[in-house]
Amino acid sequence: MQKRKIAVIFGGCSPEYEVSLQSAYSVITHIDHARYEPILLGITRAGEWFRFSGALEKIRNDTWSNSADCVRAIISPSRETQGVLIFETDNKISTVKLDAAMPVLHGKNGEDGTMQGMLELAGIPIIGCNTLASALCMDKDRAHKIAEAAGVCVSRSFTITDELDASTHFGQAKHLGYPLFVKPVRAGSSYGITKVLSEGELADSIRFALQYDDAVIVEEAVTGFEVGCAVLGTGSNVVVGDVDEIELTDGFFDHKEKYTLETSAIHVPARISLQKANEMKETAKIIYKALGCSSFARVDMFLTPAGEILFNEVNTIPGFTAHSRYPNMLKAAGMPFERVIHTLIEQAVKS
Repeated sequence: MQKRKIAVIFGGCSPEYEVSLQSAYSVITHIDHARYEPILLGITRAGEWFRFSGALEKIRNDTWSNSADCVRAIISPSRETQGVLIFETDNKISTVKLDAAMPVLHGKNGEDGTMQGMLELAGIPIIGCNTLASALCMDKDRAHKIAEAAGVCVSRSFTITDELDASTHFGQAKHLGYPLFVKPVRAGSSYGITKVLSEGELADSIRFALQYDDAVIVEEAVTGFEVGCAVLGTGSNVVVGDVDEIELTDGFFDHKEKYTLETSAIHVPARISLQKANEMKETAKIIYKALGCSSFARVDMFLTPAGEILFNEVNTIPGFTAHSRYPNMLKAAGMPFERVIHTLIEQAVKS
């Protein structure tokens, strides 16, 4: 049987570059190499593209970008090629036709629709959400509005687009009540997020968030805890893994906590009733469908002490290491990581 050629795209111009390397390494090492031939496309922090053919550990420890293991390469926008242009060392250009591509790129310039748009233009099946869904889910403000229109409860919030305009919003912030959260509208892995305890901290928090995006969302702090749902599939063919729960000792689930778990813990399954877990799964499906998601995504929500479910966000390319939340939720539901990768690839090439 001829192996399907699957591009795995990693790295990228994003603050989440390092996380991408770890996720990509995990995906590549869990692909069934008897069925699939991974075409490894690395993007440096500076935005240079290469086809990588070295030892996989070099991706994990970020020594992959070197002249011995790399040649310049790029996705061709031409549907005639439907794949990769490789600029060989003898000044010749070769091509590799792809059966599908999996961007393992977290945050901006990878998870926000930019990469997905390039792949759609090239006619290459995407393992993951399409351009529109990726862009909408990255935009916290628009994602909240769409989820609310679909009948899902969301936290109260407002947006700011100019640091000089921040002082005019003190009244709105006071109306939300402190503490509250200030976040970049379009950023991932909790970059640029601050928990604001008083009005005196608001302006600095807004300036900090604007370092990551040109718009800021100010949200009320929801009493309760965060619950995640791993969703896999497209249309009516959607499955949801076991629900997980983030237990926090203090503060919030910031970037450091996500990757160290120093003062927090993740419980799979969540310590909630089966009835409430099923309700959250159904809510996750509503959000997933309303935002046009396909292939896979992690839907995050809050559960209040009163049992109310509020939408938080959707990660269209969540962490994909073998120890990340998304694969662990599906593993708890009986789907090991290798089968997750196989299922995602087959769904993409058959769509």
